[in-house]
Amino acid sequence: MIEDILSIKDLVREEVNKAKDSKTIQAVRVKFLGKKGILTGKLKSLNSIPNKHRPEYGRVLNEVKTEIESILRKQEEFFKSAELENSLKANRIDVTVSGYYIPCGHQHPTSRVLDEIVDVFLSLGFRIEEGPEVELDYYNFEALNMPQDHPARDMQDTFYITDDVVLRTHTSPVQVHVMKKNRPPLRVIAPGKVYRCDADVSHTPMFQQIEGFMVDSHITMSDLKGVLEVFIHQIFGPKIPVRFRPSFFPFTEPSAEIDIGCVICGGTGCKVCKNTGWIEILGAGMINPRVFEMVGYDPEAYTGFAFGMGIERITMLKYGIDDIRLFFENDKRFLEQF
Repeated sequence: MIEDILSIKDLVREEVNKAKDSKTIQAVRVKFLGKKGILTGKLKSLNSIPNKHRPEYGRVLNEVKTEIESILRKQEEFFKSAELENSLKANRIDVTVSGYYIPCGHQHPTSRVLDEIVDVFLSLGFRIEEGPEVELDYYNFEALNMPQDHPARDMQDTFYITDDVVLRTHTSPVQVHVMKKNRPPLRVIAPGKVYRCDADVSHTPMFQQIEGFMVDSHITMSDLKGVLEVFIHQIFGPKIPVRFRPSFFPFTEPSAEIDIGCVICGGTGCKVCKNTGWIEILGAGMINPRVFEMVGYDPEAYTGFAFGMGIERITMLKYGIDDIRLFFENDKRFLEQF
């Protein structure tokens, strides 16, 4: 019986010598030491051995098991080491080889400029509000001092959905929504898409605007001038000249258009600035008292200013782009320049 147990070691050695990889060694381990293995079966039969032979039988079984485990472990380590070395040779990586160029996406120039504009006004204490792009006629026109048949409506080529519903022609309706829901002091910007039935090298049916307004008890034209000059110098540089010209908007009184020195010719005169040396970039003014009345504010108690600008126009001036349609063509040769 003892001889049978000792012969198991010889069987293990014989099979280990024939093994060619670690998987074979694992199979040998299962064959002899698994739950239904040959040596495991001998250990389970220990209870059937007469008591006087059981200690010696058990000692030999444990010694054989320990020796078999040692044989299998050493051979398995040998095969795994060899397999790892072969794998490293077969999958060798040359870290000195140049990598492949993977082109990265670019932020659209109008998005980049919009982020810059928003950052400037956030630093001045403004907060961001949004409004619907499909708007009631009341918010787009009437509440902004443009009642039915007012000639100022012709200034905006409007997409009408019904007689009372339009695609908003500017972001100024957000001003009305915010003032109806909040009491002063207010310091708000409202970026978003607007729509007008117009298309040429400097106009598109859809473009982006940003509205800004400030309302409190003692807001003056000087506050408007100071805020806009800070904004313009942050975007176009501290040396860019700025001027305010009298203008007319039905929702502001007085109104002004703001020009900067031509960024193309430096103020000497060119086609872009029509040889004036100046380019208009936005409209602004003090909020018309009639607008305050429409939202329930006392125009004797509150004053405020508002301004609005086209994001595409600011981007064209900042980067010297002469055709607004380039922003919508998704031409990679154009977009990869930013």
